[in-house]
Amino acid sequence: SRFTRHRCYTVLESSLSGTAKFAENIANFAASSGKKHIIVLSSLDFQRLHNLDMSRGPQVYYLSNAESDGRDGHCERLGFGRLHEYDSEGRCWKYLSSVFEKNSVEELALPSEDELEDMDYYPSLPFAALFSAFKARGLKMTCLLCYCSEGDNIPEAFLLAEASSKLMGLTPDKFHGEEGGKWEIPYSWKSMYGAPPDMSMF
Repeated sequence: SRFTRHRCYTVLESSLSGTAKFAENIANFAASSGKKHIIVLSSLDFQRLHNLDMSRGPQVYYLSNAESDGRDGHCERLGFGRLHEYDSEGRCWKYLSSVFEKNSVEELALPSEDELEDMDYYPSLPFAALFSAFKARGLKMTCLLCYCSEGDNIPEAFLLAEASSKLMGLTPDKFHGEEGGKWEIPYSWKSMYGAPPDMSMF
């Protein structure tokens, strides 16, 4: 749609300023701190999920710079699905990479707004800028992604927390969270949707 193309263009156009600068600062900090592997958790727009297979329940997708096509054998073995929409040769992905590659011999131009396609949505997201910045620094990065719809996304947050634990070889079942659970729940979540209903009305 025209609105989607405009949004993607606006975000990509700003990649030379705010988003890219933030991603570059984070990448520089990680590199100077001696970090070897960075994991980013992000949501994706549920309306863009095609060929939905609900029989498997919510799924975790990944994008890694372990291979040029975004694949990672470890993630595959854990049952995560690669983000098929990633194309390292796609013009917007290549443009984003050129922003962070200091010695890039190729000066790429941002495609015009009218040239943008549906697939250009993904490189317009913040995780893509982080992915490209870390890739340019030669640091391993894995993005764990989950499609979410509007509303209560707490279950998806737990899903990504479980996925990141599996990726790092941790055992969440041995965690000691609140009320016998695995996780410490952020206090802000407790009032996210207001107080529970007064049960006396039923």
